[in-house]
Parts: sequence; C-alpha cells; structure tokens
Amino acid sequence: MSREQQAVARARKAFETGRSKCLDYRIMQLESLKRLFTERQKEIADALKKDLNKSEVASQLYETMGLEGEINLAVKNLKSWAAPRPVEKNLLTLMDTVYIRPEPVGVVLVIGAWNYPWAVTIQPLIGAIAAGNAAVIKPSEVCVHTAKVMEEFLPAYIDKELYPVVTGGVTETQELLRQRFDHIFYTGNSMVGKIIMEAAAKHLTPVTLELGGKSPCYIDKNCDITIACRRVAWGKYTNCGQTCIAPDYILCESSIQDRVIAEIKKAVKEFYTENPQTCTDYGRVINQRHFKRIMALIDDSTVAVGGQNEEANCYIAPTVLRDVKPDAKVMQEEIFGPVLPIITVSGLNEAIKFINKGEKPLALYVFTSDDKVIQKMIEETSSGAILANDCLVHYSISALPFGGVGNSGMGCYHGKFTFDQLSHLRSCLIKKLNMEGANTMRYPPHTPTKLNRARFFILKTANLGWIGWMMTQSLMCFVIHVFL
Repeated sequence: MSREQQAVARARKAFETGRSKCLDYRIMQLESLKRLFTERQKEIADALKKDLNKSEVASQLYETMGLEGEINLAVKNLKSWAAPRPVEKNLLTLMDTVYIRPEPVGVVLVIGAWNYPWAVTIQPLIGAIAAGNAAVIKPSEVCVHTAKVMEEFLPAYIDKELYPVVTGGVTETQELLRQRFDHIFYTGNSMVGKIIMEAAAKHLTPVTLELGGKSPCYIDKNCDITIACRRVAWGKYTNCGQTCIAPDYILCESSIQDRVIAEIKKAVKEFYTENPQTCTDYGRVINQRHFKRIMALIDDSTVAVGGQNEEANCYIAPTVLRDVKPDAKVMQEEIFGPVLPIITVSGLNEAIKFINKGEKPLALYVFTSDDKVIQKMIEETSSGAILANDCLVHYSISALPFGGVGNSGMGCYHGKFTFDQLSHLRSCLIKKLNMEGANTMRYPPHTPTKLNRARFFILKTANLGWIGWMMTQSLMCFVIHVFL
C-alpha cells in the first residue's frame, strides 16, 4: 500500500471505532487544536514569513485568529448543532416522531490552498471534527515551510489516526484522489476543481469546491471616492493580492478614473510607505513561476501606479493599470497578484452588462452612496457574495455562508454551514404499530373517497400550537373510529 492509501485506511479504521461520534471527544479535539495556535504561534509565523513574507501580526490577523473564533463557535454550539431537529408534520404523521438527525459522513479529504494555508485548510477541518468525521489533511505543497509545520504539529495536538496529514505534490494528491472518500473539500482554482470533481465522480463522492475567479469592483461616481479607494486598496493588496475574494478589477466611469488612481496611490503609500519592498506588512508573490505569470499579464496594458518588480525576491509593487481593454491579457484569467486593472464604463448599466458576460464571481463589490445602485446590482447580477462599500470582511462573519456559484465553486462553509456541509442530514420518522385505521386510505382497493381523505390528511400541514395539537388529536381519533 502507498503512504496515501495507508493514511486513508488508518483514518477509516479509526472512524469505525466510533470515537469521533462522541460529542465530548469532538470538543476535546477542537480545544486541543486551538491550543496549537497559541502554543506554536512562533513556528506558524516563521513558516508563513518564509513562504509568503507575512508578518507575525498578519499571520494572526488573517490566518489563526479566525480559526480560534470558529473553534469557539463550534464548541459553544456543538450540542445544539448535533441535536435532532424537529420538522413540520402533515396530519397523517401528526402522532409520529419526525426529525432530522445530523450524522457524520465518514472520512473527509481536505485539500488546502497556499495563499492562506492555515485559514483555508484548517477551517474545513474544524467543521469535519465538529461533525464527527475523520479527515485526511493535504496541505498545499507550494507553501513548503507551512506544510512541514502542519505535518509536524497537527499530529501532536489532535488524533493522528483520525486526522492524518499527507504532504507532497501532484503525485501524492493524485494518489489520494484514487482513494474512496465520503466527501472532498477543495480550495483552489477552477481548473484543478474540475480534476477534483472528475476524480470524485468515480466513487460518487460529493464535493465542496471553494474556487475563485475575477471578482469585479464597481465604483460609482456618487460616493466618497477617498474612502472607497482606501478600502479597495486594502482588499486588493493584502497578502500581495493573493486572495480568492480580492477585487480583481475596477469598473468606473472615465470621468473619475484619474481620481481613483490618485486615491489608490495615496492609500498604498499610507499602508506600505514610499517603498513597499522594504515594508514588513507587504507580502511577496509565492514563487517565481507565479511571478512570471503575473508579469506576463500586464505587458500589453498601461501602468498608472507601481510596476516595479524584482524576480529574485518575487516582489511586485502594488500596481494599477489604466484604460484596460476587455481583451487585454490581464482580463483573461484571475490575476491572483498585486495588479489592479481599471476598465471604464458609461455607468451602472454597462457595468452590470460587463459583469454578466463573464463567469459568476466568488465576490462582487459595489461602492456607492445610492441604495438604489446597490439594490440594482444585487438584483441583476449573480455571485457567491456581494458587498457594498467594503471588501473581504464577509469572510469574517460565521453566520454567512461562504462559497461560490457556477465557475466560482459549489457548496459553502463557515460556522454551522461547515457542520451541515460535512454532515449527513438523515431523515427519521418513528411510527407506532397502532392506529392502523388511519392507514386504510392508502391501501388498495383505491377509491375516490379514500383519495379525498388522503388529500386532506397529506396536504394539510400541522404547524400547530399546543391547543391546536390537542384538538387535532381528538379529530384524528374521531375520524379513525367513525369514518375509517
């Protein structure tokens, strides 16, 4: 057996012991995982510095702090999330016990991404643990140092049989995908997402695909452009533009393009100083392959801000492109780097038309002081999420489902949504072996009279208060004894 086969086999064997189903055991695992983020914060930060040039503060702010919050939420609410969920009945099932029972799906494969390696790898794991599953964790091999830290420390804090870590590159991932899982959770790009889905189809394994795409940002001329551009600059250049929900490009009227450029330039200076290359808060492109890819995207466009770069250091300055054409190279794929193109449009209607020509994005941003503009953008477009007058912050709200639509992904997670995504919501109906008279309407021989009775009892829901419930019970008994 390969190393990957052995890891999956151990995880399944551990799951079959039933220990992950115990709520107290799940909580213990979650609390132990949270200790990892405090006790090993230095090792986590050091690895992220080597991989992405993230500062120690950024490592906590954008990686581990949210994970601590997710764990706190899961621990606090796990008993209620995992409890049977009563449902509305019809009159025919009024005397029965009817509910939804959340159950573990089994062994989950979590394939993480490199841009926020802890956040997007461990957050699905938290949901998998909370839901009572086993999980095989595959960190991205692109973040070499972070993958090593995960491989070393995750088994020291959580059950290494239930939650094994498998490191490696394409070959190891392909071998994992040949194995049978009960759910696959992948974060990355749509090209690989299709490969994941194809592999999963062989076993009819359900998937959650958290992908990306070109997230548009429309800036209305009737807004505080200074504040708008400040928030856009933060959303775009955080993590050196390597964020799946970063604003990919700006749409605005030509009359405000110069002002937008000037305000973004001012915000970049405020955030990252005159020389971002020496600023500890400004990241780096992950590797030279991605550096070359990003630089190739801008060679047919006009640089308005930034453009400075150094391949040896994988440095690209915060860059703005002006008067970008729809057929420019930079508009043909998700940029995933610190380059922000501006496309001019005549107004809101043209902006919406342009957005709708492309694939449905993971996020859509609109900056305006006009509520009607916001409402029109909501009603006439489709995206995983839409934010008015800010960027990225919806990711921090556990009560909102995070996920894409169409080419930007399928399924969602965060908070209870992750728990439900990685649970089987089992339908349960418990009936007693009495009151058989109520069932005669469904047994042959079928007659119009039986059909009319069935129509009444099946189509009428029983969303009743206590008094109504008692009255309906009496009615049921009367009907059963007199008419049936």
